[in-house]
Amino acid sequence: MRLPAVLGALILTASVLVHSALVAPAFAAPAFAANAPAPAPVPGPGALLAHKALYTLTLDTAKGNDVIAARGTMGYEVTDVCDGWAVRQRLRMTLTNADGQDIEMASDYATWESKDGLKFRFHMRQTTDTAVTSQTDGEAVLQKAGGPGSAHYTTPRDTTSTLPAGTVFPMAHTAAIIAAARDKKRFVNLPLFDGTDENGVQDSFIVVLDWKAPAPGKWPVLAPLPSTRVRIAFFDRAPTAITPTYEVGMRYWENGVADDMKMNFGDFVMNAKMKDFAPQPRRC
Repeated sequence: MRLPAVLGALILTASVLVHSALVAPAFAAPAFAANAPAPAPVPGPGALLAHKALYTLTLDTAKGNDVIAARGTMGYEVTDVCDGWAVRQRLRMTLTNADGQDIEMASDYATWESKDGLKFRFHMRQTTDTAVTSQTDGEAVLQKAGGPGSAHYTTPRDTTSTLPAGTVFPMAHTAAIIAAARDKKRFVNLPLFDGTDENGVQDSFIVVLDWKAPAPGKWPVLAPLPSTRVRIAFFDRAPTAITPTYEVGMRYWENGVADDMKMNFGDFVMNAKMKDFAPQPRRC
């Protein structure tokens, strides 16, 4: 099982799925892509908020008997380091199977992304019951905003892959979704490179459901801001990829803070609710 980052990117992206307001048929890539408008312009993520957030994960639904219970936590931290954004996401889940056996799964994901959206460094490590099941390390660069680029992996093997024109990194991906929602766009598709998979770029298809006016809430820093609910599906970049590898639905505030997530891992769906939240100072 692949535990994608997202957030979001984040992962958080990375990749992420369906709030009660987002319940809809699963994405099918060909039909969606056939009607997709041109990709939204990708602004630099300069208006995003440096912050820490802790999410409580609970099981929403499960298919079959492979998973009968699940719980966990997800920590997400964005640091403004002047020339870029340093992001750390740590996911911990305990899955219980039909035999009553607990399986501990974890993902530790750290990145740095330049504020112009052109440079990116990444490290991702996934474990199951302490055994490392996947690890990626490397860096990527784009020739210009909206242009092509390349990604160089040092782990799991020394390889270089091409990034197609239009590729964005995770923080720029978040900024583009928020910009699309603000501009009342309904559909956006963007090639995303987040370094969580050695196969390179994934296609992300985003449905924007609304753009809500500010409203009172639990977090005073967020209450004055408008917000949007979105649904994102992630596909392998291949002609045969007709079903998503991962889906997520969430609420984004205008500054990039996310809450009310439904993360669809295929065999089961997890809810993620923000338990703690705090803005972070700029660290140059």
